[in-house]
Amino acid sequence: MDPNTIDPIENRRRMAAGDLYYAFVPDLTADRFRCKVACGAYSVQDAAGAPRRKLVELMKDIFNDKTPLPAPNAPEEEAIFDQYPWIDGPVKFDYGTQVKFGPGVYINSNCTFIDTMPITIGARTLVGPNCSFYSGTHPTDSQLRNGMRGPESGKPITIGEDCWLGGNVTVLPGVTIGRGVTVGAGSVVTKDVEADVVVVGNPARVVKRLKGGEGEAKK
Repeated sequence: MDPNTIDPIENRRRMAAGDLYYAFVPDLTADRFRCKVACGAYSVQDAAGAPRRKLVELMKDIFNDKTPLPAPNAPEEEAIFDQYPWIDGPVKFDYGTQVKFGPGVYINSNCTFIDTMPITIGARTLVGPNCSFYSGTHPTDSQLRNGMRGPESGKPITIGEDCWLGGNVTVLPGVTIGRGVTVGAGSVVTKDVEADVVVVGNPARVVKRLKGGEGEAKK
């Protein structure tokens, strides 16, 4: 594969559709580099104790969000930023533009977002340290996969409101996690999870239902 012969418009269309596309082409490589620089700047400033306004500005750079922030207003400054997520650095996004966090989302340190496809996290969800969200995937056929010269694809990840993901959780491509779910530390979520349950393990399975009087799930 010669990356210079790939039609960038068609390649992006295939990426957005979840079809096989090529990631190591000039325009997508440039997009990832832009995001890498923005993530680095955010992580440095977070470690240095930058004020909340500065961190939100740098967060918007990661997401390539050009919407201006409200003007400073000392009495209301804290309330201004209630709608923005709180991210503890360091953090890694591939593109940033494919991620959407609801109000009150908290992301602990060392989390990774491979946002080949959209990754959506609902309001008030808490994400522990060292969590990984992989919306991108590669062919299992090694000849087709062909290292960085071959194609890849992706599936979106959706996490509902009011969830809690413990440390070192991994969420795989195409997974939807319902509202109010707790995911135990170290779990690998390989398939959809219904709302209001606790899941634990690799692969994650339901161990407790939080509504309906069912109590502990059958083993």
